[in-house]
Amino acid sequence: MIAEKQEDTEWTIEQARDLYGINRWGLRYFDIDAAGQVTVAPLKEQGASIAIVDVVREAQEQGLHFPMLIRFHDLLRNRVERINRAFSEAIAEAGYKNRYSGVYPIKVNQLREVVEEILDAGQAFHHGLEVGSKPELHAALALHEDQESLIVCNGYKDRDYIRMALLGRKLGKKVILVVEKVEEVSQIISAVKKMKVTPLIGFRVRLMSGGKGKWEKSGGENAKFGLSTMDILRASRLLKEAGMEDCLKLIHFHIGSQVPDILTIKKAVREGAMFYAKLSKMGHALEYIDVGGGLGVDYDGSRTTFHSSINYSLNEYARDVIYNIMDVCDAEGVGHPVVISESGRALVAHHSLLVVQTFGNIKKAQVEEEPVAPTVKHKLVDDAWDAYQNISENNPLEAYHDAQQYKLEAQTRFELGLLDLEVKAEVERIFWLVGVKVLEFFQGAEYVPDEIVELESKYSDQYLCNFSVFQSLLDHWGFGQLFPIMPLHRLNEQPRRRGTLADITCDSDGVVSKFINLFEEGVDTLPLHELNDQPYYLGIFLTGAYQDIMGDLHNLFGRVNEAHVFLDEDEDEGYYIEETIPGTTMEKVLALVQYGENDLARKMKRQFDRAIKEDRLRPNEAMRLLNEYTRGLRGYTYLNLD
Repeated sequence: MIAEKQEDTEWTIEQARDLYGINRWGLRYFDIDAAGQVTVAPLKEQGASIAIVDVVREAQEQGLHFPMLIRFHDLLRNRVERINRAFSEAIAEAGYKNRYSGVYPIKVNQLREVVEEILDAGQAFHHGLEVGSKPELHAALALHEDQESLIVCNGYKDRDYIRMALLGRKLGKKVILVVEKVEEVSQIISAVKKMKVTPLIGFRVRLMSGGKGKWEKSGGENAKFGLSTMDILRASRLLKEAGMEDCLKLIHFHIGSQVPDILTIKKAVREGAMFYAKLSKMGHALEYIDVGGGLGVDYDGSRTTFHSSINYSLNEYARDVIYNIMDVCDAEGVGHPVVISESGRALVAHHSLLVVQTFGNIKKAQVEEEPVAPTVKHKLVDDAWDAYQNISENNPLEAYHDAQQYKLEAQTRFELGLLDLEVKAEVERIFWLVGVKVLEFFQGAEYVPDEIVELESKYSDQYLCNFSVFQSLLDHWGFGQLFPIMPLHRLNEQPRRRGTLADITCDSDGVVSKFINLFEEGVDTLPLHELNDQPYYLGIFLTGAYQDIMGDLHNLFGRVNEAHVFLDEDEDEGYYIEETIPGTTMEKVLALVQYGENDLARKMKRQFDRAIKEDRLRPNEAMRLLNEYTRGLRGYTYLNLD
């Protein structure tokens, strides 16, 4: 809201932490150092802390331009270890008589480097993979080498999908085929007889318990996937008739992604555990219960049930899952199953951030530091200036209403052709002066009228940023998902501007105009610094889940440059950039929509040949320009601001 005015001499790093909430959503991975730079500690207190702008500058020296994605692989490994340890501690604390066997749903981020890092970090815990399509299964089978870890196969299946999963069983892998509809049982039985292999089968049950938040429709009785109670009985009979009742090993359920309320999770786990217990009593040799995804990320740091937050911790989640499964199984007199969770968002979100560079800002109001009296003579101008001069603590709202009236009247007269541009411009200038003065009277006030809050947003700037919302923040555009965004440097200076972020796409929706806030469900502007002649970098955090992989080809911008960072105490800086991956070039992104590089170059050459014949271009100039065109096809799709 309207903040107290402070001088730079009073500004502290602690105030910067509070302003951007980094001490809440950062989970001690992210912080601000004494120089006002955002830092990352991928191993928290167990490892080095790195200034992100140092990584940015080193990546630039290696040839990367903005926007660039930075991956901290040690942070990713830390998340794998923390999730597994949370469940191990919960199991030990509760006296649970079985173990945890996590799987990573690769749809959350299928990039090979990410999946390989998770498998390597999870090897000690036998952390496996979850797939939902044939391409994902092909990738998983090739990367999966730990015979003790699982591959859980979700999603609708055809004959080829089923055969590929059974191929994994032939190799001795623990591949579980999760039945999404009854017809798949018959397909599995048929394929098993032909391939002569013992399958591991799971039933995905459709719970009555629904999720909460933006993705709540993916759970509940109207969910897209899963078996109803009657379907489960039919599928059970089919397995028994085929003599395969012992092949049913798993009960699976899913209540949605990013579940904000722990009570929703508790209720769903108890219902799912009851299905496990009842089917166990029906003669099936069940071993596993898969609680699906849903473990959320506290994007805004508020610890609430707002869709961009969660009201529970990782440890609380693990304890509640373990306790409720154990409580139901004990009451029903069945053994404790191996617990599986498909946590993806909570595992990968923190490990990557998008760095964008601003290249200008559009100021809605050019506010003067020393207002000057108008020189244009007109009654509307005189009235507006009088309103400005007579603002006091007794009438700020009244003065603002008067200024609004004069501005509206000036616009009406202008549209009728009754007002010159000079008069219109002067009335509008005074309106903005009135607004600045009015806002000063509400700084630090306990109550601020809604129209004054709206007035403050009118003074916000548009900061132009070299990235695409549709490519890199698709969930923000599609679902209103909020992400932490803040400057990566200059945080030892008080940010005196407020703004929204505009991307470089030719689309009015290509903006970020809602930002995290501790006490509200998002605010309309972000505190930012006045631009100077130096580069200004913003970090968009917690983008490792879905955003890396779900981007589209709006305006054909394509994937962004990447830098992969590893900690190394032997390096002077405490880290090194292990790999840089160039973003999509123009030739590659054009090829995706059927524009071949050679064909484009050939068509352009014909046009240059014609221009030479028509004496519009000299041959040397034509060839130079054609070479420039073909070289451009191999360039980065985003703006080069160097």
